[in-house]
Amino acid sequence: MSKDLPDAPADDDGRALFVSRYLVPGTVATALITFASLGVGWIPLSSALLDIGVVDTLRTNPIGIAMMRVLLIAGGALLLQTWLVLGADLLSGDKQPVRRMWVLLASWCAPLVVAAPLFSRDVFSYFAQGKLVAAGIDPYTNGVSAVPGWFNDGVDPMWAEAPTPYGPFFLMIERGVSSLLPNSPFLGAIALRLVAIAGIALLAWFVPRLAFLHGIDGSRALWLGVLNPLILMHLVAGAHNDALMVGLMVAGIALAAEGRAIPGVMLVALAGAVKPIALLALPFVGLLWAGSRSGWARRIGAWAATALLSLGTIVALGAMIGVGLGWVNALTTPGTVRTWLSPSTAVGMLSGYASELVGLGDHMDLTVTVVRLVAMAVAVVIVARLCLKPAGRSPVRAAALAFTAVVLLGPVIQSWYLLWALPLVAVTGLRTPWHLRAIIVGTSGFVIFGLAESSATASSFLQLQDGLAMLFAAGAIAFVALASPHERELVLGSQYAHGLTPDDDPARARSRLLVFVGSGRSSAPPAA
Repeated sequence: MSKDLPDAPADDDGRALFVSRYLVPGTVATALITFASLGVGWIPLSSALLDIGVVDTLRTNPIGIAMMRVLLIAGGALLLQTWLVLGADLLSGDKQPVRRMWVLLASWCAPLVVAAPLFSRDVFSYFAQGKLVAAGIDPYTNGVSAVPGWFNDGVDPMWAEAPTPYGPFFLMIERGVSSLLPNSPFLGAIALRLVAIAGIALLAWFVPRLAFLHGIDGSRALWLGVLNPLILMHLVAGAHNDALMVGLMVAGIALAAEGRAIPGVMLVALAGAVKPIALLALPFVGLLWAGSRSGWARRIGAWAATALLSLGTIVALGAMIGVGLGWVNALTTPGTVRTWLSPSTAVGMLSGYASELVGLGDHMDLTVTVVRLVAMAVAVVIVARLCLKPAGRSPVRAAALAFTAVVLLGPVIQSWYLLWALPLVAVTGLRTPWHLRAIIVGTSGFVIFGLAESSATASSFLQLQDGLAMLFAAGAIAFVALASPHERELVLGSQYAHGLTPDDDPARARSRLLVFVGSGRSSAPPAA
């Protein structure tokens, strides 16, 4: 990349190009998605929105449903296209300041604030869980079916009897929202979406800081890890609490990397009190606390301090809400789902079908369980190795790899689970074009997969299932991702799209400061 490029286009033409090329198309895309949500989004049966004639027609008339599905797919495709154009320009040498990326994020998110929940209705389960807590019912031993009117509040019956797998901090938020809006699940969903957006705001603030420490351009990291269409689809439109979890986790990791380990540990613990999977980051925060040239004694001391501080934070939160550590017993709740997106579950299910096909009987439950256990054991080994042998990489990079391993080898994969690792991958960089293209193609595939298979309205013709949705995704990727030379260069590779790497010597020098050296023996600091 040329050093003669200005930091940002300062002339009116540059600003006009920014608005017309990125801001307007992305905002139009999310506006289309928001309008489509009236027809195919999740609206509780108790909501007065269903009494509006236009909304009722869009949700019950086959033509109305078809129109909304087309609008949803068009909006998603336009959003993906705009994101690819932005990425192609950034990776080809175009400079955009971080503040402009923040403007893009705010503009793209704005229409989605009032959208009906899309791609999932988990947010209504959050609302009902808040009612459970407000009623003094233990959410770790009771499902939301204990709440009168849970079905009319929009809860998926699949989770009616399931205990909540979330931590005490998020239970406090759920209780606050449901207490404030006890009879308005739709408004409650919007309030919980605002909580999710607060998590995304944390990402927007801390991702550039963490990227700077690794020598990565902050705007490029924001493009890949925060402006990603999957973030907008699942964490904003879907209002998943993963947004708050990841935002707090990345904030904590960033503070620890900047030398403020104690508040960093507490923020990661707070993230774990939203969704316990965030606690996976704690060993790597401990490594940041110990320092890149620390020996085993210092590392063990940092890990012990990290464990005590985080445990104290979570226990205190549990005591405040009166639930203790009951969430530990509910951690298996998501694993009750079987999805072909999980490699281990897919292999287990195929093995079960094969067993029945050759006449050995129906052993589906056994094969799925065994393969899942083996995959999880492999994930544990990978995480342990990343913790115990950190030499050659930064702890932040190790955390990104750990989350990637846990997601890919876990018993269940949902599209938004991929977002646990994505911001950490973005801030630590992508060393080869293949890595970049894999993430871009993967993002495109999961975007179109979500658009194809997600609908809250019943239609046997339009309700595409997983297999057909994936076929549709393949065709859509070919059209959307390869529609112009910019996208073809980004997806297929070019002399510019070389990955997210440090641009100059100072950036490369910064990126080496967090990289661990040695095998655990205490090392003297380098000479000045």
